[in-house]
Amino acid sequence: MRVLFIHQNFPGQFVHLATYLAKKEHEVVALGIEGRALPGVKFFRYKPNMAALRSAPKIVQETAVKAARGLAVASVLQKMKLSGFKPDVIVAHSGWGESLFVKDVWPNVPLLCFLEFFYKSDGADYGFDPEFSTESDEARYRIRLRNSPHLMAMHAMDWGLTPTKWQHSTLPAAYQARTSVIFDGIDTTEVKPNHEATFTVPLNNRVLSKSDQVITFVNRNIEPYRGCHIFFRALPQILKDAPNSVVVIVGDTGVSYGAAAPKGATWKEVFLAEIKDSLPHDWENRVFFVGRLVHSDFIKLFQISTCHVYLTYPFVLSWSCLEAMATGCIVVASDTSPVKELITHAKDGLLIPFFDVQALADQVLSVIRQPAHFKHLGVSARDQIVSTYDLKSISLPKQLTLLNALTTGLLPPSII
Repeated sequence: MRVLFIHQNFPGQFVHLATYLAKKEHEVVALGIEGRALPGVKFFRYKPNMAALRSAPKIVQETAVKAARGLAVASVLQKMKLSGFKPDVIVAHSGWGESLFVKDVWPNVPLLCFLEFFYKSDGADYGFDPEFSTESDEARYRIRLRNSPHLMAMHAMDWGLTPTKWQHSTLPAAYQARTSVIFDGIDTTEVKPNHEATFTVPLNNRVLSKSDQVITFVNRNIEPYRGCHIFFRALPQILKDAPNSVVVIVGDTGVSYGAAAPKGATWKEVFLAEIKDSLPHDWENRVFFVGRLVHSDFIKLFQISTCHVYLTYPFVLSWSCLEAMATGCIVVASDTSPVKELITHAKDGLLIPFFDVQALADQVLSVIRQPAHFKHLGVSARDQIVSTYDLKSISLPKQLTLLNALTTGLLPPSII
């Protein structure tokens, strides 16, 4: 099979599927702006022309960026076509406009679109957090424009793929029947409990183990979409009432989702300034901002974590939450829609209202004080990941079935 992956930050969600296909000696080619090559994968970069942005009205600039990416991808694909290359199937992330013109280059090649999120003016992230919402007619207009490349991608695709049932529910009804729900997959043979694990804090080489009271919090970038403001506001009480606890915060200080912090600051700086006078005097020796970690260290951190906190707007579910559960972490999470698909309160985790700072502090303190009392939640959490989201036994077989159906001209069933 000859498979072409298109993802602006390859491999992204395609890392496991592309790696598996390459190992099985399929011809795997990938195209992206950023990212990295994988063993056995031919990786090419494309560069969009952003000149049109200078004159585009602000409300259409995001759409113009996505069109520019689509045009740049199409230009590279035309050159590949002229060189004699033709894939058996194309797998593309639709979120950045890259798949817009794929079917104009190869009309008869099956296109599988990864549909990560369809924006809505109600019932999802928009307007969820009153503190940071800018609800207006223009904001709603921007949502409609933001969805236009997604709609064009869905109209052109032969089939769609989305990771969770909740993400599937955000799609327009007309396309839900042509979209399979298959999570990217967690390799539970690698991501698993290890009571002998240790984690070395890179800032001071302090070694933490399962015997320490460790609270973990992860954002790709520390920002409100993933509840950093709620977590920070709970910290003074947590640190005061659990004086032996330490907090490890993973993530950069840029922006992945939503708006940037005001006045050139970072959200980390904004919320630290807000709580700084309420923190105990020794907080800098107990709260560690470690930036991004290599994946092996990331998993070690989960393996020694006493309590992992995961908060999110109604938005895309993070891999980090599932990986924490796969290591047997006791997870305290927000009761938002994507999380409730994954965690049942008091069965395989603990859910609190997203905005309830006091409830978050109280629940984390309960776990820190009596981890043995909540140990069964970690066991059930891992069971849930193994039985529903495991890479090798569930996700990969479903993904391969879907690709084979597309390449043989069969209409795949919706896998939900």
